[in-house]
Amino acid sequence: MEKLIFVRLRDSGQVYFYNACNLEVKDGDYVIVEHDRGMDYGQIISPKDTDLKEKAKEPVKKILRQARDSDLKQIEDNRLKAKEAFNACVKKIEEHKLDMKLVKAEYSFDRSKIIFYFTAPGRVDFRDLVKDLAKIFKARIELRQIGVRDEARLFGGFGACGRELCCAKFLKDFEPVTIKMAKEEGLPLNPPKISGICGRLMCCLSFEYETYKVLCKGLPKEGEIISTPKGKGKVTSVSVFKRTATVQLEDGTVTQMDYNK
Repeated sequence: MEKLIFVRLRDSGQVYFYNACNLEVKDGDYVIVEHDRGMDYGQIISPKDTDLKEKAKEPVKKILRQARDSDLKQIEDNRLKAKEAFNACVKKIEEHKLDMKLVKAEYSFDRSKIIFYFTAPGRVDFRDLVKDLAKIFKARIELRQIGVRDEARLFGGFGACGRELCCAKFLKDFEPVTIKMAKEEGLPLNPPKISGICGRLMCCLSFEYETYKVLCKGLPKEGEIISTPKGKGKVTSVSVFKRTATVQLEDGTVTQMDYNK
């Protein structure tokens, strides 16, 4: 039986759909999965079967098994080895005088590949660096340039809402976020208040936007002149979630309109 769920590959990788088949897994479980040319590990970030529309978007590989104690030990060993690889790579970057900042290194589960994540102001010719690293570690080397949003996802943390960062917890991809979204949601257009720890507009503005538009249907806009049972008036405020509007009538009195009916 096909059961597609979200798994974050390794500690810092992307989120993919995987087929859990008949495995009973829960949020946070480590699993061993099929990936690329071998085995890798990941962590369950959504144990619920996903929407059918999304299932058709990409080919799906299998979860091979839940991680055993021996697998978890190897994952921990890989993390220690990744720190050594990180330090070695930093030295090589300095030797080659490359304009790049190394952010993180991680091994695939079977140690056949090492992924180095870095930021840089522009494109970097790292071919010689890759050759040197391949000689040192005798493994496939992948250097992956990332942006500030990816960097925040790698390190994780908590947002202004007090919850774990959406990008680190469950987001599969980064969607475009615009100032228009914040404006239409009635948020203060103050950069520190609508930006995440990455310095970019908060991701939640994007995935909340469609729901917000649905909730706004049938509601008047602030400043609009509308008719009420008590006469015409100007909308002074709108509560989207309560679906109510406060209206100042022509005689100066204030009334509230309920749009839940």
